[in-house]
Formats: sequence, structure tokens, C-alpha cells
Amino acid sequence: MSTAPLPEILAPAGDAEALRAAVLSGADAVYLGLTSFSARRSAGNFTPSQLKEAAAFCRARGVRVYLALNTLLYPAELADAAGAVRAAAEAGVNAVIVQDLAAAALVRQMAPGLALHGSTQMSVHTPAGARQLEAMGFDRVILARELSLAEIAAIRAACGIQLEVFVHGALCMSVSGQCMMSAFLGGRSGNRGSCAGSCRLPFSAAGAPDAPAISDFHLSLKDLSAIGRLPQLAAAGVCSVKIEGRLRGPEYVAAAVDACLAAREGRPYDEQLLRDVFSRSGFTSAYLDGAIGKGMFGVRTAEDAAASRQALPKLRQLYRRERPRVPVAFAAAFGPKGVTLTARDPEGRTAIAQADTPPQPPQTDPLPAVRRALQKTGGTPFCWPEGQELAVEGAPGYLPGSVWNELRRTALERLLALRQAPAPHPCAAPALPAAGHKRPAAPLPLWARFGSAAQLPEPALLEGVERLILPIAEAESLPAALRAKTVLELPRAMFGPVEEATARRIAACAGLGFAGFEANNLAHLPLLAQNAPGQPVQGGLGLNLTNQLAAARYAALGLRSLTLSPELAAAGQPAIGPPAVELPTAAFVYGHMPLMLTRACPLQNVRGCAGCPREGTLTDRKGMAFPVRCGLGVRSIYNPVPLYMGDKPAALAADAGLAYFTIESAARAGAVLRLLAAHAPFDGAFTRGLYFKGTS
Repeated sequence: MSTAPLPEILAPAGDAEALRAAVLSGADAVYLGLTSFSARRSAGNFTPSQLKEAAAFCRARGVRVYLALNTLLYPAELADAAGAVRAAAEAGVNAVIVQDLAAAALVRQMAPGLALHGSTQMSVHTPAGARQLEAMGFDRVILARELSLAEIAAIRAACGIQLEVFVHGALCMSVSGQCMMSAFLGGRSGNRGSCAGSCRLPFSAAGAPDAPAISDFHLSLKDLSAIGRLPQLAAAGVCSVKIEGRLRGPEYVAAAVDACLAAREGRPYDEQLLRDVFSRSGFTSAYLDGAIGKGMFGVRTAEDAAASRQALPKLRQLYRRERPRVPVAFAAAFGPKGVTLTARDPEGRTAIAQADTPPQPPQTDPLPAVRRALQKTGGTPFCWPEGQELAVEGAPGYLPGSVWNELRRTALERLLALRQAPAPHPCAAPALPAAGHKRPAAPLPLWARFGSAAQLPEPALLEGVERLILPIAEAESLPAALRAKTVLELPRAMFGPVEEATARRIAACAGLGFAGFEANNLAHLPLLAQNAPGQPVQGGLGLNLTNQLAAARYAALGLRSLTLSPELAAAGQPAIGPPAVELPTAAFVYGHMPLMLTRACPLQNVRGCAGCPREGTLTDRKGMAFPVRCGLGVRSIYNPVPLYMGDKPAALAADAGLAYFTIESAARAGAVLRLLAAHAPFDGAFTRGLYFKGTS
């Protein structure tokens, strides 16, 4: 039998009713959001005053509360984000979940007593990533959902930080934190809590050359359910199992919590009932099992919805009554003028109730009846553990059962009030950096990123490029003459053996005269420190930079230049400049933006992997073709039309313009470089991206 500690059951609380369902059905902890800065913005969420009430309700019942402050922050939002941190501290929550390093910095500045949890939006999926968060003072990391049990265990072996994993609920197709599909297709950013679920729409995928196109939902995954794997997760070192679903109702929450409790206790649970409550053609645990394949994909059907309508009413009984979970010890003091009953909780709080009725001489031993009366704690969160003795002072006398019932009720009500009492964390004023200012309008120096050395155009066109960026796997293919101005890009995803291979490549390239390396994940920082100490490091697309406080944190971590997120509107770019941030920044001026980074493969559904050319297209319902490229165990899905700002360089407040080549031929890359050099209008269909309209 495993001796691993039992994992915490962490439930979603999208609103007050779901919170109550989570707590009364037995969750150990809940996570919830404020009405702003929450990755589930369309959930009911909580105002600061409602957060205080929710935290008090949970605190009284021994349930931990984690506030999700897990969106990217824009420059003008930092003061309001500091207000959210203050609300968390004043409410006395147990931890704050963050995606943006700016939010983490605010928590550490203002309320260092609050625990910090790294959101799954931080894309941590490797041992080095978890070690980096631990070194930065995080208490817990919420791992990417794409990991196998063996990969989770490897992370546990590499660091001491707490590990949290999702065990039930919706699966995003993209690695969390690396999706821009909803933002670019509809202006609603998943990194900002307003994902429109574009991946749930139909996308057809072309099959093998002799196969017809198949209309299907090739970006829609079934929901995860790995509740039956709690023992293995505990053995792998997971301390918290998380239920996704802040947009779901209280019945869903209660059903999932109840199933997790059963699995944790080794009891059977009704998986069919869970499926009926909510699923997309069933469940999958393929990532956890290391069995990624087309069986992972599914959609919400009319039959699924009908099953939910039938299943939900019966689940309300799971949260109709208080669940007795807080042990209480009783002591009765008998005196000639009355009886005093003391109730004590595990933390040592005590509440007293007194009856002025003098006890009568007993005919028989009165204590068994007293014990029976005190055990009637139903309707409260308290329980008197079986076998626990009643402490008695003085000579026991007889009192009617009604008196003991009233003493019990009064003592427990007072004890509950004590447990609900505010427990705020000390909170200081934030130290917010001033916003930067717009740089003088001038033609931007050009940086160019290429997906492979084969995409490089003729050398004459590269002379006007100040900095080249190529994947580190292409280092050996690059002409030696270009090394001095070439930065080696590290992969945004490093599942399985890719992290170790990347570390070896960094070490092999460290002394070969390259201009430096590009970090696209926090995991890259310890890999670079160990294998290429002192080498220049720039921040790439994967870091999702959207504000000056996060930029300052990256500067403190040793980065020497930064790439601005393409989700940041042009109007917000000046804030990430001097004097707020002295690092050079680059803004995208061209590129088919990578809308998704996926571990599951949509192309595998129609043609398998054998003989696959590692590329293809997905076509949406409007007939737009989205290029797909496969490499290093992941797939990138690109926007059908490129972003282009070459003819509007003055609109961008950066130090360099970044041309991001991905699917282009060398000839096409050369043609685009000519357009950029001439600041000419684009020669085809294009988009301005989010630079002028921003995101919600």
C-alpha cells in the first residue's frame, strides 16, 4: 500500500453557489476569481466584499481559498491589479495564483505572507521550469495538462516545490499560456480570461494525398477525467488535484468533488454519472497515460446535453447540508449553580456556553446522555470524533436533554463565529514603476526570425537585418559568417526528452560565436545559467510580455532584450520603454502568428504519423486555411494571413521591428524583407493584428 500523502482536492468556485457546493460536498480547497484579472472572466466571480465573505465561510470550515489573479496585465492596469492583491490580503486568502510576473511581483511587494502559485498559464512542463519557479519564491506550480505520470514524477524528483495537476474538466487544445487563436480570430484573449472557444468550432483536416478532406472538430478535445488515478498521482508527488470548471454549475462541482473523495478513499465512484453531468463524447486521460492519439478528440453532442439535464437534479443532495469536517472537543464543568460547556477546535480556539439551571442529583450516570446530546452536531461543520472523551470537571449532575442541546448549539455557533473572524495578511503599498514614454519616431532596425536555415534569402538581403534569430536545432546549418549576429531560439515547449536535448545543444553552442540565446519559457533560464553562463539572453514570444513591471522582473533575471507580445496594442507599447525599462524591445512587424502550440496532433486524426510530411492545413468554416507544422513533439498552428506593419513603423513604440518567418520559402522571405526595407504596402492579404483594436 502506498504511503504517499493524500492529495488536496481543489474545486472551482465560479460564483457563491458553486463555492457552497464545493465546500459542502467536501473539497479541501477552492479557487475563485475577482470580477477582474481572472482567467474565467465570464464566470460570476466575486467582488472584494464578496471575497471576504467567501473566505470567512471557507475559513470557518477549514477549507483553503486560492485567488486566481491569472491573466496578463496591460500597462494601465497595474494599479488596479495592486488593488486586487490588497483585496486578497484583506480577505485572508491562502494563496494567489498568477500568470504574469508583474502580478507575482505585486504579491511579493505588498503581501509577502501570501503563498504564490504559478498558474498553468505559465506553461511550466519540465523539471527546469519548476526549479525556476521555486528559485523565484513560488510555493506551488500548477503543471501543464499535457504531462504524463512519468513526466510529473520526473519533475517531483528534480525540485521541492509543491505540484498541482488538473484531474477533471475541460482540456484546451493548446498548451495553456501559448494560445492566441481566440485573440486573433475574435479579439477575445484567452490570456486575458475571455477565450471565445474558437477551437470548439469545426475545422476540417486534409488527409493523405489520395484521401478526401474530412469535416470534423480537429481542435476539440474530450474533457479530462483521471479521478481514478489519484493513488498514482499521489505516488508521483502531486500534492493537489484540481477540478476545472469555474464556468460550470454547482451540481457539476459537487459531483466531481464527491468522486474525488471516493477515489482518494479507495471507494468506487460513478464515472457514468460524471460523464452525464458534463462531457464531450466521454473522457480522456491520454496525456497522463502517455497515449496521445485521435481517441482524445470529441465534441459536446445533443445526447450529452440531454444526459446532463437528467443527471443534475439528483446531485443537489450532495450539497444540501453541512458536511461535518471540523473536529471539536467538549468539556463540561458542573457547579452548584449551573453547567459550563466549552467547545475547542483543532487550532485551540474555545467557545463557552453556560446554563444557569442547577444540575439535579442523578438517578443514574448522566454522562452517556450528555455524550449523545453533544454528538448531535448535524447542520454544522463540526463533528465530535468517535471515541473522543468528554472532559468533566466537578460532580456530574442531571440536566434535561433540551438544556444540553441548547448548550451545544450555542457553543458551536460561537466557535463558528470565532473561526470566521477576519485573518488578513499585512499589506504594504505597491512600488509601481512609472510608465515609459514613446521613443522618437524613426525607421525601426530590423530583426528577422527564420524557422530554418533553408528559409534564409540571399546574403545581400540579410545585410540590412540587424539581428537574426533561428531555432537552436538549426545552429549547425547556419553559415559561420552569420553567427556573430544570430541569436539561437530555444523551443517554447520541451516535453519528454526535449529539455535534456536542449540543454546539450546550449552547451554545444555556447562557445561557437553566436550572439546569444532567446528564452521562450522560464525553464530556459536555469538551462542557460548552467550550460552557457554569461551569454546574452533575450526574451522571446513565449514569455508573453505585456507590461513594464514584468519587463523589469525579466531584466532582474538577466535578460538583455525583450519581445513584446503581439496581443499588446500599439498604444500600450510606450509604457515598456525608458525610463521604466531600459532594455531594448522588439515588436512584430511581419509574420503568420503562431495561434496554437499543441502536443496532441490534429493531422494524426486523418492520416496517422507514418509517412507524414510533418505539415498540413486545417480549414475553418469560412474556408480559411491554417498552416500546421510539426516538430520537437509539438505542433504549431499559424494564422492564415500574416500580420504586417512594414508600412506603419511609426505606429510602434519599440526599438526594433521583428519579422517572424515560419512557413515561407526563402524566395518569399526575401520578397517580404524587400517590402519591409522600403516601408512599402503589403503585396497580399494581411492583418494589422491587435495593434489598433486591442483585446478584451
